[in-house]
Amino acid sequence: MMKGALFDLDGVLADTASLHFKAWRKLAKENFGRSLPDELENKTRGISRSDSLSVILDYLEITVSKAKFHRLAEEKNQIYRNFLTDLSPDEVLPGMRDFITDLRKKGILTALASASQNGPFILERTGLSKYFNAIVDPSKIEAGKPAPDIYLAATAALELSPKECVGFEDAVSGIQSLKAAGIVSVGIGSDHEVGQADLRFSSTGDINFDDVEEIWAEITNNA
Repeated sequence: MMKGALFDLDGVLADTASLHFKAWRKLAKENFGRSLPDELENKTRGISRSDSLSVILDYLEITVSKAKFHRLAEEKNQIYRNFLTDLSPDEVLPGMRDFITDLRKKGILTALASASQNGPFILERTGLSKYFNAIVDPSKIEAGKPAPDIYLAATAALELSPKECVGFEDAVSGIQSLKAAGIVSVGIGSDHEVGQADLRFSSTGDINFDDVEEIWAEITNNA
C-alpha cells in the first residue's frame, strides 16, 4: 500500500514558481544592468538558490567572490520574499488542497521536499501547513536536486522507505531526483518539462488519486 506522498512546492502546490525568475531578473538588472532570457527560467527551476545563481552567472559570463556570491543570493531571496508579501490561500494551485486533504483522509503521510528555504513561510501564508507531516530543511541537504538527497530525507522524516512513497514534481531536476531516490514520480506539466516521469498530468487540476495509486502499484509490484 502506498504510504507517503512527497511534494515539491513552487509550481506544484502554489503559484510561486514564476516569482523566482522574476526575482532573478530584477537582481541581474539592478546589479549588472543585464536582462535574462525566458529560456533561462527552466534551467533554474527546481534547483537551489545557490545552483540557480551559478547558472545565471555562467550565462552572464560573470565571476564574483564568495562574499559577493553570498550577498547576491541573499539579495535575491529578499526580493523574492517581497514578492510573497501578498501571498494568500488563493495562490494554492487548482485541485491541490482537495487532493492533499483526500490523501490525509486515506491515512497517507505527506512531506514537503522543496529546494526553497522559504517553504515553511509559503505553506503558512497559503494555509497548507496543517496538511504536512514533515518539511525537509533544504539547508541541511548536502546535494540539491537532481541528487536524491532531499527526497531520501523526506522519506526518512516520515519513517518510510522510498518504495512506499510517490513524489510530485514540475521540473526536470525534480523528476531526476525522485528517480535517483527510487521513488515513483508524478510530473505536472508538459511532456518536454516532465516527460521522464512515471506518470504525467498536464496540470494540477487533472491529478487524481486513482491514477496515482495505480501507477505506484504497477511499478512497485513489478520491481
